[in-house]
Amino acid sequence: MKTLSTQEYVDGILAGDRFILSRAITLIESTLAEHEAQSFEVIERCLPHAGQSIRLGITGVPGVGKSTFIETFGQLIIEQGHQLAVLAIDPSSQRSKGSILGDKTRMVELSKLEQAYIRPSPTSGSLGGVARRTRETIVLFEAAGFDVVLVETVGVGQSEILVHSMVDFFLLLMLAGAGDELQGIKRGIMEMADALVITKADGDNLGRAKLAKAEYKNALHLLPPHAQGWVAPVLSCSALEKTGIAEIWEQITSFQKQMLANGAIENKRQEQARIWMLESIESALKDDFESQPSIKK
Repeated sequence: MKTLSTQEYVDGILAGDRFILSRAITLIESTLAEHEAQSFEVIERCLPHAGQSIRLGITGVPGVGKSTFIETFGQLIIEQGHQLAVLAIDPSSQRSKGSILGDKTRMVELSKLEQAYIRPSPTSGSLGGVARRTRETIVLFEAAGFDVVLVETVGVGQSEILVHSMVDFFLLLMLAGAGDELQGIKRGIMEMADALVITKADGDNLGRAKLAKAEYKNALHLLPPHAQGWVAPVLSCSALEKTGIAEIWEQITSFQKQMLANGAIENKRQEQARIWMLESIESALKDDFESQPSIKK
């Protein structure tokens, strides 16, 4: 496969060429020194064309039905006339360093749609299970014309804090009837959520979902409201029966309107850019340290 120049990468991304976009993401995920220099150039040239999307973070414990939810939710977003990019972060094995990267196989219907692009990405041992180049990948998605970017995280823990610092809206998916509802989730993650959604609200689980919804509503009253005055709603849905999905998208769009009106999105993006800069410096120093021959030895 022929090596592409920086300009060929940028032109391809801006033209919405999926093949070149995929190659560019592989380039920025590479740890080779020669790739790193080129990837920085590609990102720098794409930055002026980025920043126009709604950035969504989705998390929840394993088994909550993230992939099924994203597939149904993604189809609704596309029906509304949007272009959707999904970055599905896949945990890497600590032993083999490999990842299954099976999210495309779990979102079969969504991956068939022309307006959707699904990119599984390995954590590669980075802190908290967020892919090392998630922020850069978001920039490439936006430059390629995707106006909704969805980042799905591994599970519950450090990764949520990192993803929260990259997105505009943070969606927390919860299971009903999985033991003591409020015991099972860390308060800090509930405080970060812009909306809570009880999944699998169908069949025999419907009653439990209603009960869990009421419990979470009461619990959220005890938490301090968001600085921008947004009150996180508690919703329920069934991705299988396609119920409750439209209400979630309505909440996200009304949040976006409210935050754009009071300037909160702009402030949030500036703060995110500051965090990105500090992370980049830290990462570069670490790479530089580890590449010293004496340290390697």
